Amino acid sequence: MSIHSEVKRVTTHILQEMKQRGEKISMLTSYDYSMAQIVDGAGIDIILVGDSASNVMAGHETTLPITLDQMIYHACGVVKAAKRCLVVVDMPFGSYQGNSKEALHSAIRIMKESGGHAVKLEGGAEIKESIIRILSAGVPVMGHLGLTPQSIYKFGTYNVRAKEEAEANKLIEDAKLLEEIGCFALVLEKIPSELAKKVAETINIPVIGIGAGADVDGQVLVVHDMLGINKDFHPRFLRRYADLHTIMTDAVSNYIKDVKSLDFPNSKECY
Repeated sequence: MSIHSEVKRVTTHILQEMKQRGEKISMLTSYDYSMAQIVDGAGIDIILVGDSASNVMAGHETTLPITLDQMIYHACGVVKAAKRCLVVVDMPFGSYQGNSKEALHSAIRIMKESGGHAVKLEGGAEIKESIIRILSAGVPVMGHLGLTPQSIYKFGTYNVRAKEEAEANKLIEDAKLLEEIGCFALVLEKIPSELAKKVAETINIPVIGIGAGADVDGQVLVVHDMLGINKDFHPRFLRRYADLHTIMTDAVSNYIKDVKSLDFPNSKECY
């Protein structure tokens, strides 16, 4: 029997056991109570309260504008719904870079005010001090390497990262560093699958991929993308498991039609 089906609550320790047993880890984003209730109820291992809320919930072009207060707001609803999965909360841009004291303060606010179980930070050696300080307070940290969307203006593109040898070597060194200082898991975004495989085999903590191939320890997608609520996002790594955009549009259209034709409400739908 899989660990996945046995546990009452997924923990960082359970994720480590899953890697050791070769059991893949499932992870999706959620940003509110209702969606998290569905995702957790279906049996997901990890919910990421992603700073992608900046895009899918607030309509921003990048993840940069979302604030710490807004991330805590989203995380509060998710934590209330999550009965079984591990809830990881993204630390937003500006809440940890360059100032380890501010990083600790931000992480503690997330944990105390939202009830989240862990935080996620983007970057390697350049944010080492922030991660160490957060870990020293007993807050679990998930790392994130490869395409790091909070650095989009530095990269200037959302293209695949670490295709060149120098960047690939730095990514491997950063992954080793994140494990060494105590991160419990690592997200690799949009990097060559061979490199992702090498990282997953080199380090002992779970490696979760998004656009990083199949030879990692688990996968993550943005829930609005995989459910087909967003129609304009078509990266190669995305598999759509539903077409909710069409279903919801049809439902709203039918409601409008019924209201205007006096079909809704009918006699059974009145008091």
